[in-house]
Amino acid sequence: MTNEKLILTLKICISVGICLIALGIYLHNFNETVEAMGVQGIIISAMCVAFGMALSLPTKMYLTFLLVKRETEKHP
Repeated sequence: MTNEKLILTLKICISVGICLIALGIYLHNFNETVEAMGVQGIIISAMCVAFGMALSLPTKMYLTFLLVKRETEKHP
């Protein structure tokens, strides 16, 4: 896998993670169906946020390390 494909994949993971976080917040704050579900609704919204965090944070760190490495190779 080339660096460009890897960076694209990581950016997609970050985007999906941020969308899941936003979905979890929307479900928790604004959706009456999830509110009516009680504890199960809270678990659903919390799982959306948790999976979003799991997708977005480690990929941001790896992408930052990759970009810093590329920058140091350009300017020795």
